[in-house]
Parts: sequence; structure tokens; C-alpha cells
Amino acid sequence: MALKATVFRADLQVADMERNYYAGHALTIARHPSETDERMMVRILAFALNANESLSFAQSIGSSDDEPDLWLKDLTGRIQLWIEVGLPDDKKIRRACGRSDRVIVYSYGRGFDLWWKQGRESFERSSNLEVIVLPQVATQALAKFSKKSMHLNCTIQDGQVWLADETESVQVEFERRLGGA
Repeated sequence: MALKATVFRADLQVADMERNYYAGHALTIARHPSETDERMMVRILAFALNANESLSFAQSIGSSDDEPDLWLKDLTGRIQLWIEVGLPDDKKIRRACGRSDRVIVYSYGRGFDLWWKQGRESFERSSNLEVIVLPQVATQALAKFSKKSMHLNCTIQDGQVWLADETESVQVEFERRLGGA
């Protein structure tokens, strides 16, 4: 018998002063039994950093090369933005770069250095790929926000990001390893 995903809900308020984007999003997040709180919260952070009315979580988590963690499609179905979280396989990244206008990988965790060393040459050949490294201290702190029903605020200003719930705030200082402005 297959285990079912657990449904989480997040009321996410985004104030992105860099993109002049201010909006609230009622998110429904299906967390697969194999997914950690940390990974789910990184997916929510990735949503906040790229917030758009048409940005959505994909149906499957990590098991499919056909879908990312999040994506943005235009009205014709063309994939404008493909977002992966974690340390995805370089074949999946190459395939995503061929299918999407822009690909962003939000990487985190202890295995990053090895993953980067093994895939760097391949990654650098893709002009539409961005790789962003999230510090493990921050992603682990974000995991503490995980609840079945969350109220989160994300503020983005001057290259700094804060994600907060009702009682705590976490600053996320990321490093852009590849691509982007």
C-alpha cells in the first residue's frame, strides 16, 4: 500500500522590494512521506523568491524527470521557469534547460560541494541555468516553521531575504553560484 502525501497549507505574504511585487498567496503543499520539513520549507522559500500568480507546485516530488518542484507556464503551456530544490541529477537539469526558458536550482545540504564538483562543467554549459546555494543553518531553521497550517511573511530587499511566522524570523543569505544578474 502506497503512502499518501500529507497536505499543508500556507498563507504566504510576499513583499519583494526588488521586483516591486507585493501579494498574498494561499498555498496548498502536498508533502510526500519521503520529503523532510526542511525540503518542503525550501520549496516554499523558492516560491516566495519567484512569486507570481501563475507559479505552481508540480504534482510529483523528485521522482519524475518530467516535472520540477515548481514551475511557471504561460497560457500556451510553454514553460517559462523551472525550479528544482536540493541536488538534482545533472541529466534532469540538462533536460529542464532544454524545455524551459529559465531554470533555477535552489541547492542546500551537506552534499553540495561534491554535487557541484561533479556537475559544474555540465551546469556551466547551460546559459539559462541559475544555481543558488542556501546555507544549511538557514534551511534547518526554516524547517521549524513547518506546521499543517502556516502563516508566513517573506520580505526581500537589497539582496536579503527574511522569512517569518507568527513568532520567529529567519534571515536567508544565499550565494548565487551560477547565472543570474
